[in-house]
Amino acid sequence: MRPPMRPPMRPTTAGPVPHPAPQFCPNSSAEQTWRYPHAGKRGVSGALAARAERQGRWRVAFAMAGFGLLYAALATRLVLLGVSGDGGAAQRSSPADLAAAARPDIVDRNGEILATDIKTASLYGEPRRIIDADEATELLSSVLPDIDTERVRRQLATDAGFVWLRREITRREQQAIHRLGIPGIGFIAENRRFYPGGETASHILGHVNVDNQGIAGIEKHIDTLGLADLHQAGFALERGLEPVRLSLDLRVQHALHDELNKALERYKAIAAIGVVMDVRTGEVVGMSSLPDYNPNNPVEALDRDRLNRATVGVFEMGSTFKTFTTAMALDSGQINLQDTFDATQPLRVASFTIDDFHGKRRWLSVPEIYIYSSNIGTARMAMAVGIEGQKAFLEKLGLLSTLRTELPETGAPIPPAKWSKLSSATVSFGHGISVSPLQTAAAAAALVNGGHFIPPTFLPRSQAKAAALARRVVRQETSRKMRDLMRLNVLKGTGRRAAVEGYRVGGKTGTAEKVVNGRYSSSKRFNTFLAAFPMDDPRYLVLVIIDEPKSEKKGQSATAGRNAAPTLAAVVRRIAPMLGVEPRLTDPDEPATTLAAMR
Repeated sequence: MRPPMRPPMRPTTAGPVPHPAPQFCPNSSAEQTWRYPHAGKRGVSGALAARAERQGRWRVAFAMAGFGLLYAALATRLVLLGVSGDGGAAQRSSPADLAAAARPDIVDRNGEILATDIKTASLYGEPRRIIDADEATELLSSVLPDIDTERVRRQLATDAGFVWLRREITRREQQAIHRLGIPGIGFIAENRRFYPGGETASHILGHVNVDNQGIAGIEKHIDTLGLADLHQAGFALERGLEPVRLSLDLRVQHALHDELNKALERYKAIAAIGVVMDVRTGEVVGMSSLPDYNPNNPVEALDRDRLNRATVGVFEMGSTFKTFTTAMALDSGQINLQDTFDATQPLRVASFTIDDFHGKRRWLSVPEIYIYSSNIGTARMAMAVGIEGQKAFLEKLGLLSTLRTELPETGAPIPPAKWSKLSSATVSFGHGISVSPLQTAAAAAALVNGGHFIPPTFLPRSQAKAAALARRVVRQETSRKMRDLMRLNVLKGTGRRAAVEGYRVGGKTGTAEKVVNGRYSSSKRFNTFLAAFPMDDPRYLVLVIIDEPKSEKKGQSATAGRNAAPTLAAVVRRIAPMLGVEPRLTDPDEPATTLAAMR
C-alpha cells in the first residue's frame, strides 16, 4: 500500500513563517519551564554550542593561569637557589664547586703586595667510581707516603659521590698520581693564599684556613665586611675583587721587624714588640711582635709564644706611664712646671714603701721628676690630683677600656680591682695596671699631636677624616709642655741613648719588674721606650719593648735606657728617611721652652 499523501504546501511570499508563541507548561517537579512547541533541532544545537564554547574558554583560561603559576614558582625557586645559603650549598654538587673561593689581594699603602691568591691542585676521590679501594689506597700511598691510609681506605670504600683526599698538593705529586691512572681519582685547581713577606707582617695580616676563609688578623676582618657572604652566595669571582689597601708601609715594617730581631739576639730576650704610628691620622705604619709566625704555615700560630703581644697582650708598662701622670698633673691646672715635690726620702703609703731606683734625695721640680724617673715625685703628683681625677684622665685616654681596631685580636686592660690611695700611687708609675702596647701608643700620640685622641687604624685615613674622629683630651698648651719634657729626657735624662743625629727625638723610658709567682722579680724586666719625632712638629710615634732582656756585659744593668732606647734609635734612624722626615744637617738651638723647663 502506498502511504497517504500529504497535502502540498503553499508557497509563501511574505517572508518566513513566525514561530508560535511559547506555551507555559507545569511539570511534575513543580518547576516551571517554557517550551517552544515547534523548536527544531537547529535551535537546540545552537544553544548547546554556545554553552560549550563558554566552557572551553574558561578551561583555556584556567589552564593558562595554572601554567603561569607553575612557571612563576619555578622562576622564584631558581632565584632563591641562586642567592640563598642553602642554594649555594645545593649548587656545590660538582667537585669544581667545592674549590676554595677567591680573595682580594692585600697591599700596603704604596701598593706592594702583602697577600695574594695562587693556584694549587687538590686531590679528591669519587668512591662510586672506585673499582678497588685497597688498590687505590696503596697506589696513592706510594706517592704520598704520609697519607693516612686507613682514613683514605674507609673514604674510598663508601658509596659517596665526592671526598677530599689531600688539599694543596705539589705539582710533582699531581703529575705522579696522574700517571697512576686510578679511576675515580681527580684533581681540582683551587685558590691558595700566599704571603710573599712570610713572617714580616704576620700578626697584622693574619691567615686563612684550607678553604681560603679568613680566621685571623686583617684576613678575618675582610670576611666580616661581606666577603664571606659573597663566597656563600657564589658571587666571589676569580677576577674583579678590588685589592684591600692597608696603612702599613712595607719598608717601615721590614726595618722594624729586622731591628727587633737584632734586639732579641743581642739582649737574649724572650720577646720584642714595636709600633710605629702616624700621630696626625692614627694610622699604624708598622707593628711587629716577636716571636711571630709564617702565615704560609698557619699551624705555627697555635704556639702560645707566638701570640700578637702588640694588641692581645696586656702588660704593666712601667715608667712610660709617668708620661700620662705628668700630663694629667699639668692639664689639671693644679700643678705647673715650676712646682717641686719632696723626694728626700721614700714614700710610705698604707704600710708599703715607694722608693726611687736612683734617688736624688732632695726636692725635685716637675721636669726633674720626669727626666730622673722619680717614683716618689710621680706618686705625689697623682695624690695631688686625686683618685677620681686620675681615673677620669686615664679613661679619656682610652686606657681603661678595650681598644677596638680592624684586628679582631685584642686584649682588655686590667685596672686595679679597687682604686685606693696605694693603687693610685702605683698606677702613676705604671704598676698595678696592665694595658696593651698599641693602647699605650695611641694614648701617647694624643699627648704630642696637640691634645687629640685619634683611634688607631690599620687602613688608610686622611687627616680630614682623622680630624672628624678626634676628640680633645688635653689642652694644646699641655701637649706642648709634654713635647718639651720628652725632648728634654733624651737630651739630659734616662733616654740619652735614644738620640738620633739630625732628628729631634723625644721620649720616656720604662723599666717594669715582672710579676713572678705573685711577687715582683728584680731579675726579670719588661723594658719599654716611648718616643716621637721630630719633637718640634711630631709626625710619628714609636714604641719599642724588650721583654726580659739580659745585660750585654757582666755587672751592667739591663734597664730600658740600655736596650730599649738604643733599639728605638736604630729604628728611627732607618725609617725616618723612608717616611720623608728630612734630617737637620745643622741642628739649631733647642726651643727656649725646653731649656726653660730644665731650669
